[in-house]
Amino acid sequence: MSETMKAVDIKNGTGPADSLYINSSTPKPQPRASDALVRIKAFGLNRMDLLQREGKYPVPPQAPKTLGVEFSGIIEGFGSDADSGFKIADEVFGLAYGGAYAEYIAVSTHMLIHKPKELSWEKAAGIPETWITATQALYLIGQFSAGKSVLWHAGASSVSIAGIQLSKHDSASAIYVTAGSQEKIEFCEKELGATKGFNYHTENWADEVKKATGGKGVDIVIDFIGADYFQGNLDVAARDGRIVNLGMMGGTKLPAGVDIAAFIMKRLRFEGSSLRSRDEEYQGRLRDTLVEHALPKLKDGSFKVFVEKVFPMEEVTEAHKLMESNKTKGKIICTVS
Repeated sequence: MSETMKAVDIKNGTGPADSLYINSSTPKPQPRASDALVRIKAFGLNRMDLLQREGKYPVPPQAPKTLGVEFSGIIEGFGSDADSGFKIADEVFGLAYGGAYAEYIAVSTHMLIHKPKELSWEKAAGIPETWITATQALYLIGQFSAGKSVLWHAGASSVSIAGIQLSKHDSASAIYVTAGSQEKIEFCEKELGATKGFNYHTENWADEVKKATGGKGVDIVIDFIGADYFQGNLDVAARDGRIVNLGMMGGTKLPAGVDIAAFIMKRLRFEGSSLRSRDEEYQGRLRDTLVEHALPKLKDGSFKVFVEKVFPMEEVTEAHKLMESNKTKGKIICTVS
């Protein structure tokens, strides 16, 4: 058996999308005691991949240098102490600390999920990072319960697409979104069931959210933007509200004049989180929640995985450029032949 494989690599270690190439002499991973060796059929792109490619993402120490955290594939081998709930030739999908942009990945069996026959390889590869992140943000950190209202920023992003569906299914009183085009807003409202969307290019989303809520604001804000939305999030959060920060697309340095009085006046809680930096036990608990709560609905079609476009792995540069365009609705997937 060959000790090398094809994987996506980066010329000079970091760089733009054009620096990505297929390295056919990448060492094939060896499973640790609790790992499975999975032959990858498809992998999903995530915003963190763009940052890691540019050297701007804090990669966990246990992660290989190869990009990619979510995948689907077929188990080909095990370490010496792997979970007995899996066997060779099982079709699976899962979450990893890295290494998914490749023909093979060694990954803990605690982060694998049996792939239902109802899900294609491409759709299964687009589930783990996005749906687990949405679950973590909404329930564990946001403390969502029926009757609460939610604002999902970047409404047509994969995490928010999952989150909107979870919020609606579990009886949110209202679901608001922000997005950068009318097409995306209509998608969120008509396809996903969001109550109302706001175009951040053409209107002041914070003012519009306050109007839509009669001045009350929303109970939970899920944000990927960071500094640019910090004041707006404080303004639209309801009393005892929670703001969950998952990204910094709008920067990390707050401008002069930011007013933090709302933290005290409205008893707000602001919490940031990163799924990838969590330990295996924490991620495993979230995997179990996904399996119990969302997977049955993904199987029967109640919950939908929206795939914007599928590329062969050899066209990963074009896939990254598409993600960088910010024009997508849903997942970008690469297949591995």
